[in-house]
Amino acid sequence: MAKTFTGKVFVVEDNIDTDQIIPAQYLTLVPTIPEEYEKLGSYALIGLPDDKYPVDFVAPDSTKTPYGIVIAGRNFGCGSSREHAPIAMGAAGVQAVIAQSYARIFFRNSVATGELYPYESVERLPDVLKTGDEATLDFDHDTLTAQGKTYQLKPLGEVRPVIEAGGLFNYARETGMIAAKA
Repeated sequence: MAKTFTGKVFVVEDNIDTDQIIPAQYLTLVPTIPEEYEKLGSYALIGLPDDKYPVDFVAPDSTKTPYGIVIAGRNFGCGSSREHAPIAMGAAGVQAVIAQSYARIFFRNSVATGELYPYESVERLPDVLKTGDEATLDFDHDTLTAQGKTYQLKPLGEVRPVIEAGGLFNYARETGMIAAKA
């Protein structure tokens, strides 16, 4: 049986930087402390300009988003090297970001933390999908289906098992690269 996820999409444009994903004032939150990890979710994408994105990604009184998939343009996650960026999105409940392209550090941090699946789209999806559309992500076939159309995504390849393990350290433990926790 194929592994799939169905949820609402939140659509953003090009060059969404880490300040927009999680502004610097929230970087004092420590993701390894459960209450602070949860709180990080409430600030995911809070730095987006209200005039361009009038819909809140996370409601003001919540720590979770109703949008399980973020659709983005080019260069998603650019800016400073913050592992808090994919962590905040994962804490909010994001399963995947599907972008036309990524800043390399955001992509690597997504894999290393195991917080979300950073898929690259073949087509420019922000031009055809809108916030609130429901979509189904098929992990085994690397496709996204929305509005009755199926879009091909670039395969995750060898990073998929790392993400599914919950990040780089968990994957290294599972595969015997490093000793398991005592």
